[in-house]
Amino acid sequence: MKRVFLFLLTNLAVMLVLGIVLSIVMSVLGISHRSLGGILVISTVFGFGGSFISLFMSKWMAKKSTGAHVIEQPRSETEQWLVSTVAAQAKKAGIAMPEVAIYDSPEMNAFATGPSKNNSLVAVSTGLLHNMNQDQAEAVLAHEVSHIANGDMVTLTLIQGVVNTFVIFMAKVLAGIVDNFLNSDEEEGGSSWTYFLFDMIFQVLFGVLASVIVAYYSRKREFSADAGAAKLVGADKMRSALERLKQNHPSQLEGSMMAFGIASGKGVAELFSSHPPLDERINALR
Repeated sequence: MKRVFLFLLTNLAVMLVLGIVLSIVMSVLGISHRSLGGILVISTVFGFGGSFISLFMSKWMAKKSTGAHVIEQPRSETEQWLVSTVAAQAKKAGIAMPEVAIYDSPEMNAFATGPSKNNSLVAVSTGLLHNMNQDQAEAVLAHEVSHIANGDMVTLTLIQGVVNTFVIFMAKVLAGIVDNFLNSDEEEGGSSWTYFLFDMIFQVLFGVLASVIVAYYSRKREFSADAGAAKLVGADKMRSALERLKQNHPSQLEGSMMAFGIASGKGVAELFSSHPPLDERINALR
């Protein structure tokens, strides 16, 4: 319930902010929301705006939704090892020291998030710390540090913004065409119930296609993060960590945290999966 409430509250706030921004932009440009130019502005503001706001809020959202404890002063040998390991890997990868956190979950998982290479967070689950040996955990941390060093968070945000803009724009244009055809006797289209109905239908249809594109990129950058981890700690350690993940619980992470986690959920159609099969990742490291 906490995650659902936080999700709804955050999205309401985002929609409010984007609505205000859109009103200002449309007034300054002096264009109608029914024109192609107006539709493009609406699509761009909501397509890119939502993605970038989510990116800038990603660390805060991750901490709140997972209940992650950020290690400010290590209280145990495990916490000290985590901080020192991430620090060494970050230095080697050429990025600023990320925040390091632990969250309570039985699954073996970790994720990286944050708005930039120099403002990021690496979090690991208690299940990973309890069920992986030190070499395997070190490889997982290197995988997450590689995501940050590769700029994957920003790149995925840009891709998401582009496909969101395309989805909104095409849905509204096609909904307008259908609405005008069905309501040809009326003077103006774009405000009837048929317009809103077909706008939603087209957004869902194009949204499914867009998710395939985003998932494809997500799988590609998993291979890159694995390769980056292999350079930081060695391919044998990374392969061992991936082999261990075969005994993992299904992931409970959501959204961008799932996309940047070391493991994904099970039973997801490959076209829509954010992660390649573990065997493919292991073979790629060979």
